[in-house]
Amino acid sequence: MTKAIFFDIDGTLLSYNTHRVLQSTIDAFEALRRKGIKTVISSGRPMILIPQMPVSFDAYITVNGGYCFVGDKILVNNAIDNIDCIRWLEYVKHHDLTTMCFTKNDMFINRIDKTAQALRDQLGFEMPPLRPLEEMNGQEVYQFIAIQPAEKDAETLQFLNHCRMPRWHPVFTDVIPDNSSKAVGIQAIINHFNITREETMAFGDGANDIEMLDYAGTGIAMGNAADIVKTHSDYVTDTSDNDGIAKALMHYGII
Repeated sequence: MTKAIFFDIDGTLLSYNTHRVLQSTIDAFEALRRKGIKTVISSGRPMILIPQMPVSFDAYITVNGGYCFVGDKILVNNAIDNIDCIRWLEYVKHHDLTTMCFTKNDMFINRIDKTAQALRDQLGFEMPPLRPLEEMNGQEVYQFIAIQPAEKDAETLQFLNHCRMPRWHPVFTDVIPDNSSKAVGIQAIINHFNITREETMAFGDGANDIEMLDYAGTGIAMGNAADIVKTHSDYVTDTSDNDGIAKALMHYGII
C-alpha cells in the first residue's frame, strides 16, 4: 500500500506553460489527504524558490536532496565542499559563465543576460538579485546553477572533486554535492515516518529525477519527461498539462 508520494515541481506539479497546479491535481491531493497518504515536495529548487501552491505537503526535499526537512526537523543538511566552491568561483571567472548560487536562505546571480532572463520566464520565478559570486565565501552553498550547453558539463566536472551535475534542462545544469540526490531525501524522510521504500511512489520528468524514480517503490514519469527518464520509470502517465498526476493515481487505484 502506498503511504508516501514524492513530487517534482517543474514539469510535474507545475505546468511549464501556465506555472500552475491543475485542478485535477488539487482534487487528487484532497483524496490523498483523506486516505492519510503523505505528500512530499522533491525538487531541485531551494526553499526560497518553491512557490505557494494550492496543495499542502508533509515534508520537503530541496536542492536535489541537499537540504530536507519535516516541519522544524532537518533530516539532510549536505552543502557543497568549500574547496569545490572556491574552484567553482575560479572556473566561472575564467569561462565568463552566468551562474546562480543557493545557500540555505538566500540566492543570487552573478550577472543577468538574455539566457538567464529567458530561463526565468520559462520557469516562472523571480530573477535572483544580482550580486558578486564572492559573497558566497564563508557560507554553506547547497547548489549552483550553471547556464551552459550540455557539451561543457564533462569539462566543468574536471575542476570539481566532490560534485556532480544532474542536467534537467537543455540551457542549464545543477551543480550539487556528489552524495546529494532526491533518492537520499526520500530515504531520510521515509525513515522519519517509518515507511518502507516499497510503500512509496514518485513523480518526475527531468534527469535529476532518475535516482528518485529508481529508488521509489513505484516511479512515474510524466508524459512530457525526457526519453531517458521514461526508461527509468515503472509507468509513463500523461503530461503535466493533461492531468498526468491524477491519471496515474487512478491507474494505480490510489484515488
